Amino acid sequence: MGFLIRLATTAVALWVTTLIVPGVEVTGRSGYDTAFTLLIVALIFGVINAVLKPLIKVVGCVFYLVTLGLFALVVNALLFLLTDWVAGVLKLPFHVNGFWAAFWGAIVMAVVTWLISVIVPDSTDRR
Repeated sequence: MGFLIRLATTAVALWVTTLIVPGVEVTGRSGYDTAFTLLIVALIFGVINAVLKPLIKVVGCVFYLVTLGLFALVVNALLFLLTDWVAGVLKLPFHVNGFWAAFWGAIVMAVVTWLISVIVPDSTDRR
């Protein structure tokens, strides 16, 4: 159940990101198509973050230390661009137009996901 809550949270955050950030867009033919695309892209984004982010943190830990963590913003933008590429390979109607759209999109995604998690805590979150 926790997985579905995280997936829905990420999909909603992705939807809000498409509304706020110019250059991040979902071009579904209908509302159902758009919702399905958001869920699949949220799943792709979650898998990419779960697999690659820990590896990047280990390999690039010096960059994280030297930049006082600001390197994480660049990494998040690049992972967002990778999500766009995978969605393109799968022929999903999700597009990110360049690095800066990915940069701001990743920031908005992180903030919105955090806000939703404050309102709707995950079942595995024991506060």
